[in-house]
Amino acid sequence: MSYCADLPANPAIRRILVLKWSAMGDVIIATALFEDIARAFPDREIHLNTLPAWQELFARDSRFQHVFAVDLRDRRRTIPNVIEWLRQVRAQRYDLAIDLQCNDRSRLLLGLLGFGGRSIPFRLGNRRQFPYNIAPAELPSPVHSITRGRAELRAGGIPATTPRPVLHVPDHHRARARDLLARHGLMAGRYAILLPGCNANGHLKRWGADRYSALAHQIHHQGLDHVVLVGGPDEIEECQRIAQTCGPWLINLCGQTAILDIPPLCEPARFIVANDTGTAHLAAATTVPMLVLCGPTDPRRVKPLGDNVTTLQADLPCVNCYRKDCSHHTCMAMLTPPRVWRQLHGIDAGLT
Repeated sequence: MSYCADLPANPAIRRILVLKWSAMGDVIIATALFEDIARAFPDREIHLNTLPAWQELFARDSRFQHVFAVDLRDRRRTIPNVIEWLRQVRAQRYDLAIDLQCNDRSRLLLGLLGFGGRSIPFRLGNRRQFPYNIAPAELPSPVHSITRGRAELRAGGIPATTPRPVLHVPDHHRARARDLLARHGLMAGRYAILLPGCNANGHLKRWGADRYSALAHQIHHQGLDHVVLVGGPDEIEECQRIAQTCGPWLINLCGQTAILDIPPLCEPARFIVANDTGTAHLAAATTVPMLVLCGPTDPRRVKPLGDNVTTLQADLPCVNCYRKDCSHHTCMAMLTPPRVWRQLHGIDAGLT
């Protein structure tokens, strides 16, 4: 088996299924691959299968003619949800499945389709194993998910060149962002955005409220009119701690934005500083310079896409540990506010 094909040139491929179920950051990264797929198959019907939490992100995305979600992570309904997924996929009679998830669950489900006589003829994955019949050679580790995804697409003859996430932001989200900018007097190039949180289960990825507060003071002292905090429900307390130590020049928008409000809020910013968080991947859909602070997670694997994104990590033997608990958190403590400020000079020559 060659495991390679020129899929876009095959006229028998009319209906395509794309699978991506991951956490938000991984799904946002995959939007660059979605763009590559849409460009390679401009006259075909493309369906996206994602998690219920992300269905709204793509509800008005013109790249997909159909977006559906089955909660395959709900352990209380594993068997009914698997049956429902198989029912929906079999009914569509897909010609090609592009599995951007490629875990045990997606491999199992694609394999089960064959037992009902409705196997998808072309099955593109990132490993040369059942059920895939198109896949790249194994890549060395560690590897960023975009590198693995691009290799997968290229094995199917799909050019993979999109440099950053591509999100189709509906007009009403852009209008909400403009309203927030106007309400708080945020002028293009005169404010910085900080993304100081992350999922509560990954608290070691947080740089810390005290350090972000010190950095916010430095940013304002050096001449920017405002510093803006953005985040989700898990990050409200962290942002409140930062806001309590700052003046009215700090605008705390944490918990006040929908997911698709965030890219247009970031577009006019001077620069962005973030933890390794899903919100950073949303911000990477813009071209704004961004500095991402990494400690327990490997920047070679988690860096948001785009040549406008820089990562900073301490030089320690224990970095990239991916631990959930740590007694010292030295990897983040060594990234002092003055060190981060110096790094910002490297991405924004206009800072004084």
